[in-house]
Amino acid sequence: MHRSVRRADLKAVSEVRRALRELMRQRCRSDAAEAAELLITEIVTNALVHTDRGAEVSVSLTPARLRVEVRDHAARRPRPHVPTADDGTHGRGLVLVQALADDWGVDAMALGSGKVVWFELDTCREGAYDAGPA
Repeated sequence: MHRSVRRADLKAVSEVRRALRELMRQRCRSDAAEAAELLITEIVTNALVHTDRGAEVSVSLTPARLRVEVRDHAARRPRPHVPTADDGTHGRGLVLVQALADDWGVDAMALGSGKVVWFELDTCREGAYDAGPA
């Protein structure tokens, strides 16, 4: 899956989340899909809120692993920060990624042209599909 998201188009975040859900629907347990939806929402929103340009979202899914990459055009590296009660709902995105992803990171692009924030989940293994309540 590959999507381009325009600058400040926060409505596109739900479209990306919906596309990820559909991709994972028949391949992964429902709890893995829910975690992936939350994490993709956080890193796409961060890219749109904290940069001046849009973002590129890439998702790959194998029987063993889900990998989500969000490329933006800002060289500044994000840092997880533990929010205080005064922060409201801000500042929790990377803390959630850190807590829920099996692996995650930030890779700088060549010549300062941006970065890729990525996460991986191991919960999409063969036989991991859970149809949910019957």
